[in-house]
Parts: sequence; structure tokens; C-alpha cells
Amino acid sequence: MDVERLIGWLGRWASGRGPLYLLLAIRLRALIDDGLLPPGSALPPDRVLARRLAVGRGTVVAAYDLLQQEGRVIRRQGSGTRVAEAELPATRAADGVSNPLLLHVLDPPDGVTLLTCAAPIEPPPELIEAYQEAVTRLSGVRHDIGYHPAGYPDLRRALAEYYSRRGLPTGPDQILVTNGGQQAISLITALLVAPGDTVRIESPTYPSAIEIFRDAGALLSPCDLAEAHDRGVLSPREPEVGKPALAYVIPTAHNPTGLIMPPLARRRLAGWAAAADVPVIDDEVPAELCFDDELPFPLAAYVKGEHLITVASLSKLIWGGIRVGWIRAATPVISRLARLRAIHDLGGDVLAQLAAIALLRRLDEIRQARVATLKHRHDHLRAQLATRLPSWSHQPALGGQTLWVRLPRGDAGALAQLTARHGVAVPPGPSFDPAGEHVDRLRLPFVHPEAELTESVARLAAAWAEYDGTRRRASLHPLVV
Repeated sequence: MDVERLIGWLGRWASGRGPLYLLLAIRLRALIDDGLLPPGSALPPDRVLARRLAVGRGTVVAAYDLLQQEGRVIRRQGSGTRVAEAELPATRAADGVSNPLLLHVLDPPDGVTLLTCAAPIEPPPELIEAYQEAVTRLSGVRHDIGYHPAGYPDLRRALAEYYSRRGLPTGPDQILVTNGGQQAISLITALLVAPGDTVRIESPTYPSAIEIFRDAGALLSPCDLAEAHDRGVLSPREPEVGKPALAYVIPTAHNPTGLIMPPLARRRLAGWAAAADVPVIDDEVPAELCFDDELPFPLAAYVKGEHLITVASLSKLIWGGIRVGWIRAATPVISRLARLRAIHDLGGDVLAQLAAIALLRRLDEIRQARVATLKHRHDHLRAQLATRLPSWSHQPALGGQTLWVRLPRGDAGALAQLTARHGVAVPPGPSFDPAGEHVDRLRLPFVHPEAELTESVARLAAAWAEYDGTRRRASLHPLVV
């Protein structure tokens, strides 16, 4: 790679906030993902690039090392630093483990049952009926250009009433409608997190949230999930420099474990956010899928102020194809987010938002039917695992759509490679951990019909028998020197 050309492409790479090595890594990452630095390209030696950028060699070394951790470059003694083989952008975690959700959404494999995505596998009839009602309402709209960065006013009012009924008094000015929960998290991150800032996050957690924070250049600080859910304490595994800029939790129907945080822990966590002056995202996207009829209070119900930010959407309860999500926060926060949203787009699909209004009116009946189906499939999957894979262990989920399964031995990533060859794709535990831990875990969704779950478990059992048998045979023939 010609150094002068690379310098030109880097542009004003150091003009942002955060450590120089991180800013350099972010810019190089963008050049790799955009294809300007193709696979196999040789990057300049550390000293050469450092001299041309007028920075210390350690800055370039740290940037290259970070990109190597992400799987974007390969560094070898004697052959320098090269761009790694091509892979779809934003599908690699820090330890090189692919995010299976993003990978399979961007490039779905043929002939493989995808147990990687935990979402409804088809639109319910209520959604079609809601769109029919929305079309009728749309025909009566007058004097409206259709641009609503904060969301369609009628939907903002309906969502404010929804939270007020749940014991969290809310006005329409405390609601921002988004294109799904992912955009909600992305907007909050763009507002509150600069490169080099720390984001405290549960482990395990939702993989796409990890990708969003990492893409913003954040330093991820994982904390123990059991401690967070049992006690409401977000203690980092490793010492941090300064307080976090943001924290992210899924207290209700947690993805991937299905846990539900008890009220006392919620109160303690909300109090910590206010006392420590740390904004906390309460991701309630799966919250409506609690198996108990009682829906817990959002964290924001326990403390007033700007620190608790609630995120939700219709993707888990209704269908991923209706791209309607929202943020519930203090009015000043919503105002800042709305201005930021207007820069990216001028608002969401009005027809979908009109359909969402109709769906919110029927939320209770939709939830009861959906939860009843999920509970039945949850029990069926557990029974199949107990019969065909009795050595695999797990706790029953209290809500959500997934089981968090522990293998008795071996590596979940290696097993996942083998299960794909048996016709079923499963996400390994490291995909849910910013540090790449939980190597003995798999996430198994129970969104599919019983017959498909039965077949999937049979394929998993065949893959496990092959994998475990190979491991055992290898252990019987140690290398003798």
C-alpha cells in the first residue's frame, strides 16, 4: 500500500474525541469495510506510518493490534501487517467470533435451519389487520407532509398512554419513535458516547448492542450478569479509568438467558444510575414476552430524572418486518435525540406507525396468544434436549424466546461450525460476550414450531455425537516425544 495514498484516505482522522490509537483504528476500520483497503493489502510498517502521521510508534501499534483483535488485519513477524480475508462488515466480534445474527441477515445460507435469530418467523394476522386499518386512516390525512423526526404524533400519544398504564407517567414529549430498537440504541450511543468512552454492559448480552457500541469506538466493560440481575449491581470485571459514559442492561426477559430482574434489584440499579450520574439504557424489546402475566416496571419507574432511558419495539412481540421502535426518556433527552434523528433521516414510515397504533390497542390479546405459544415451544424444546442431549444443561427461561445452554465440555464455537454442516446454525456463547468468554455456551431459540424444534435437536444431537466422539478419540492418542 502506497503510504501517501493511505495518508490521503485517512484525512482528518485525529479530529475526533478519544485516544489517538482508537481514532486511527476507527478510520482504518472504515477504509477496510468500505473496500478501499482490500483483502491482502499490506499496511505500512509501524514506524513508517507513525513518522508520516507525526505520532508515536505506540499509537500505530495499538491501532493495528485492535484491528487484529477484531479480525480485520493479520500481523505476523517478518511479513508485516495485512488486511484479513474479506468478510461482511460489522459481523465480527472483538475476538474474531462472527455475530451470527448480522451474518445470517446479510447473507443467509441455503439449506440450513437458522437458530441464530430469536424473532417471530412470520407476521401474525393482527399485523395484516392493523395495516388495513392504517391504510384507511392514511386516506384521511390532510395538511401533513409526512416528516416526523420524533415520530407520528398519534403514536407518541399512544405510547405515552402505554407507559402511564404500566405505572410510569409519561407524556408524548417523552417519546421518540424510531425505525426499530436497533436504531434507538444507535441514536442514544451517537448522542452520549464518544470514541474512547467506556460503556458498561452485562455479559452475556445482546450481540448487536455490542456491535453498536464497538462501532462507536467505545471501550466495553463487561460485568457479571448474575450479580446484575440478582442484586442490581453493575460491577466491572476489570478496573476502569473514569466513570462509564453509558450502561446497557436487559432486565426483563433477558436475551439470551430469559432472566427477569427482581424489583429490589431494579430499584438498586436505578438508584445507582442517578447517584453515579451514569445514563442507563433499559432495553425492553423482549419485555412483553414474560411468561408470568405480570409485566415488571421499567427501571425509569424507580427514579426521576434523565438517567434512565427505556428502549422498546414491536419486533419480538409482533414481527421484525414492522420497523417501529421507540425511546422513552426525559423531555430534554428526547429533544436532543430528535435533532440527531433529523440529521440521519426525517422520520419513519408513517403507514407502519399508523399500524402500530392499531396494534397497541390490541396489545394484551396479542401478548397472551404469543406468550402461550412461546411457553409451549419452550417446554417442548426443553423436553427434546432432556431426551436427546441429557448432558447439556440449562435453566428454564422466565420469558423471552431463548434458552442459554451449557455444554458439558468442549468449545461452542467449534461445535457451531459442525452443526452448520449438519443443517442447523446456532450462535456460540462468545458472540454474546464483548470479551469472547462463555465458550461453553449456546443460545437456542424456541420460536419455531414443535416439529422443526424436534428436527433441529436431532441434528444438534448428531453433531454433538460426532464432535464429542472426535474429541475423545483425540484424547486417547496423545503426542509422544
